[in-house]
Amino acid sequence: MGNLEIWQALIILLAGVWAGTINTVVGSGSLVTFPVLVAMGLNPVNAVVSNAIGLVAGGVSGAVGYRAELRTVPATLKRLLPASIVGALVGAWLLLHLPESVFGFVSPVLVLLAVLLVIFQPKLAAWARKRAGGEHLDTPDLQPFSAVLVALVFLTGIYGGYFTAAQGVILMGIFGVMLHGSLQQANAIKVMLSLAVNLVAAVAYLIFAEDRIDWIVAALIAVGSLFGGWLGAKIGRRLSPVILRGCIVVLGTVAFIHLVWQLFEG
Repeated sequence: MGNLEIWQALIILLAGVWAGTINTVVGSGSLVTFPVLVAMGLNPVNAVVSNAIGLVAGGVSGAVGYRAELRTVPATLKRLLPASIVGALVGAWLLLHLPESVFGFVSPVLVLLAVLLVIFQPKLAAWARKRAGGEHLDTPDLQPFSAVLVALVFLTGIYGGYFTAAQGVILMGIFGVMLHGSLQQANAIKVMLSLAVNLVAAVAYLIFAEDRIDWIVAALIAVGSLFGGWLGAKIGRRLSPVILRGCIVVLGTVAFIHLVWQLFEG
């Protein structure tokens, strides 16, 4: 981007704070930073790459903020982290080798599905428990291994490695139906898996697409999201399930509208 004006740097920094905050609370933070970077003149692919590098810092502070909840789900993380990591590698490869239009058609569908899953999550979860004999487990670590859940996390990892926006919404939609335990535990797992995806994608970009990284932009987003991730954990851990679910639906709907708008504009 060349030399940034002070006002441009401030806008990117504030976008990083906002993205780090809502990434930890819900997800979809890239729907703040990505349009800002494109509006500032950054190439869309370069914006995705620089954004992914910067948001790693916010993921770290968000995960630290949810460390108490993460300690209650170690077995679940061991089951799902490999799927996210491998998916992220595939997604990063797709970003660097396929035209943006290919995934542009798929991403709005994924986000809309996630929002619908969150909306109907209580009824779907009750149906799932009834189908399993009415058993309700207090933590995800006690439920049986689910190949379907791992596959869905893998596919979401591909999406996140390709375009980080709204992967948290998709994960929360999946977890709301397929994971036992509290919504806060699901959110903690979401934060950790999203961090893993961003980190893997960032390393892949560093190795294979270093020339696409705008380091000033990445640094501004990193500083902003580092604070935002901490702030988001403070906010998210205090929200009731109903409010948290409402935030997911609202931001997911915004994500869907934005992605459809981008599709028709393209």
